[in-house]
Amino acid sequence: MAANALATLAAGRRRVGLIAVIGLALACLLLAIVAIGQGAIAIPPGRVAEILMAKLTGDTSLLDGRDVLVVLNIRLPRVLLGLLVGAGLAVSGALMQGLFRNPLADPGLVGVSSGAALAAAATIVLGDRFMAGTMMKLPFAALPLGAFCGGLGATLALYLIATRGGRTSVATMLLAGVALGALSGALTGLLAFISDDRQLRDLTFWSLGSLGGASWTKLSAVAPIVLPLLLLMPLLARGLNGLMLGEAEAYHLGIPVQRIKALAILLVALAVGASVASAGLIGFVGIVVPHLIRLSVGPDHRLLLPLSALGGAMLLVGADIVARLIVAPAELPIGIVTATIGAPFFLWLLLRRTSLIDV
Repeated sequence: MAANALATLAAGRRRVGLIAVIGLALACLLLAIVAIGQGAIAIPPGRVAEILMAKLTGDTSLLDGRDVLVVLNIRLPRVLLGLLVGAGLAVSGALMQGLFRNPLADPGLVGVSSGAALAAAATIVLGDRFMAGTMMKLPFAALPLGAFCGGLGATLALYLIATRGGRTSVATMLLAGVALGALSGALTGLLAFISDDRQLRDLTFWSLGSLGGASWTKLSAVAPIVLPLLLLMPLLARGLNGLMLGEAEAYHLGIPVQRIKALAILLVALAVGASVASAGLIGFVGIVVPHLIRLSVGPDHRLLLPLSALGGAMLLVGADIVARLIVAPAELPIGIVTATIGAPFFLWLLLRRTSLIDV
């Protein structure tokens, strides 16, 4: 009887989880269509859907006019980039929280974002000065490439520091991430101090985050990095569920603990590095979304990871809509919007569940 009751409960949870995934996916699609139509040139959602369907079906009779150019060349890559970056940051947050067994963990804690920011600052300040001596402009791809390499370099340094005898200490990695993040912040401040007015303006704007520079070229560079993270989620879910019991217990359950840790760290580095490289520093997505999903459906990573991906995509696209409309026709940096949403939530979380900080 007890076994039947547990089986029935598990089946019910799977049905609820499936309904939640389908519902969030549909909501994400509708929000994306609305977001494509928002901006200085407003386009009704029906017309947006018509243009997208015409593009998919190859019906060129409907692909004429200024709104087609705006939708396909400007708004669509921007929204798709927001979906990818939001999903990547949120899933990275869920992975880090599962890895550290702490719902307050965030990708920024391990220094990946700080390393990417330092490399981007060096590219803006030092690279610009170097190119000035050659009478050439800094290549467009230099900034995202520098940020991506900085994120990977920070992750590699953390992994080497925390790994001894073939075993990776999560606690050591967390402490090393805090130290490297502080060092990266200090060096970034030094670069800001020696920069001129134009470089400082570029550095400040990039550090606040924006999807304004989205293009099909940038999207094609980010998608091959973020999409594998989303596709590999099912492979990590069981291992992260086992790690919630502790590393020793997970090992005795047959879970390859070291492999799960290494894969999770690598995927987080790739996703966060690519996100920072393409959209700048965008905070709080990786902590707000996974925690809200965990409060709603529980800690099972088989549901937590896909729902976090959808929730993060919706949050960032929604924040981008606010960033475009709140000071129209100008555009507010999206990092300001996410921080305005995330910081009060984080404070509420600490006040409501202060015991979490002792986990």
